Amino acid sequence: MTAEETIIALAKAFAAEGGRALCVGGSVRDGLLGVEANDFDVEVFGLTPERVEEIVKTFGEVSDVGKAFAILKLVVDGVDIDIAVPRREQKAGEGHGGFVVEADPHLDPKEASRRRDFTINAIAQDPLTGEIIDPFGGVADVKAKVLRVVDAATFGEDPLRVLRAMQLIGRFYLHVDEESFDVMQKMSSALTEISPERIGMEWRKLLTMSEKPSWGMDFGMKVGAFEVLHPELTALERTPQEPEWHPEGNVWIHTMMVVDEAARIVRREKLDDVRAVTLLFGALCHDFGKPYVTAVENGRIRSHGHEEAGEVPTRSFLEALYIDGDTIDRVVGIVKDHMKPYRLWHAECVDEKPVTDGTIRRLAARIHPANFCDLVLVTESDYCGRGPFFDSNDPSKSLFRTDYPAGQWLLDRAAKINVLHGPAPHIITGDELIDLGFAPNPLFGDIIRMCDDLRDEADYSHYAIVELLRHVSPDAFGERDVKAAAVKLRAEAFLA
Repeated sequence: MTAEETIIALAKAFAAEGGRALCVGGSVRDGLLGVEANDFDVEVFGLTPERVEEIVKTFGEVSDVGKAFAILKLVVDGVDIDIAVPRREQKAGEGHGGFVVEADPHLDPKEASRRRDFTINAIAQDPLTGEIIDPFGGVADVKAKVLRVVDAATFGEDPLRVLRAMQLIGRFYLHVDEESFDVMQKMSSALTEISPERIGMEWRKLLTMSEKPSWGMDFGMKVGAFEVLHPELTALERTPQEPEWHPEGNVWIHTMMVVDEAARIVRREKLDDVRAVTLLFGALCHDFGKPYVTAVENGRIRSHGHEEAGEVPTRSFLEALYIDGDTIDRVVGIVKDHMKPYRLWHAECVDEKPVTDGTIRRLAARIHPANFCDLVLVTESDYCGRGPFFDSNDPSKSLFRTDYPAGQWLLDRAAKINVLHGPAPHIITGDELIDLGFAPNPLFGDIIRMCDDLRDEADYSHYAIVELLRHVSPDAFGERDVKAAAVKLRAEAFLA
């Protein structure tokens, strides 16, 4: 059975016992918006939690991961179905989880909906009849694209709802009504109660599930959430940019445009989750260094060294969101070199100054564990996420960048020397050094790195390096002198 068929069968089983099942929350909202639901929430009225659990277990293996909140989880065809008895909640402590939960199977559906956050999430539907139960006007708000709190008196008990608003706005192009905005703005100081994991989850939803994440980002900035949680972002809003290159305005405006470009590229390239998250967080963090280095020089706004300056704030920002270490390393690698593709392309294709293969190899090593495919997509987002620029042939027209020649140029160069998906292997190995007569030595690492430098900076072949090492004099014990090899290689590199 599909998830939908299972829900209908469950509803019939509950009805046979005198209960009533209603689909609630996001799946009902998504259905009204014409969006395919990824999971379902079902509330069962009129039956005890024990009887509900007995019935649910007849449909498959049940996870009780949410049992403390009277929630049972059933997975059908890869889709989560959460089944719960209506419950009352009372704030008893700080944070998103600081609630005392009490199941109440006889709670009225309207009162059960009152504890929900927004009207668009407080709509219920009977899966057997299709009847819509909408006590707070959620259907009208769905049609009007309005985000409105259900109950201002209880909404503020859970500060996570402010971040949930951020990602819902981004995902569904919603406008917040004035009263709801005021309620959430007053809650901003309580955002520090939320666990980093939950904050990171809301960011992931915003970035990966939105066509225009900037809608949610703009709300987060205006409502005061970032002032409390993310000083890295509010610093971007205070940092100006040179109008010739960034007519759109400050770094925050540019960042929102870049993230929207990244979201478009995710869909265009059909990226998997790992690459999508790398791209989207890379786009978000790419200019984190600008607030530290931006200055006015001869009447122009400059941000020299902002790539390298972005490493520390990017790492601390992502660690605070509990982003996994591999993703952080990829994003940091990209942030530190996100201007290189354009600069290298411009040097070779515009200034006619050839870029060596060694330069490309060294860049591949610096951005690792990210690769050139990751780097190019972030830099394309950066390049196209600017504007508008004026058409020199028709000043009344404004233009946005739509092509990024540096990207394909770099991908072609990287593929040609086999570093498209990762750094080049060392030109010589420790085993080869031993075969050449060197005894194992801690200096092997230095020798291998110097050999790589000769390859990359002086175009030495593997054969030339081996011949160079063959002529290192043996030491007193008849083995080749490792120190002499290091000295010879240093001299060779200096002369090259």
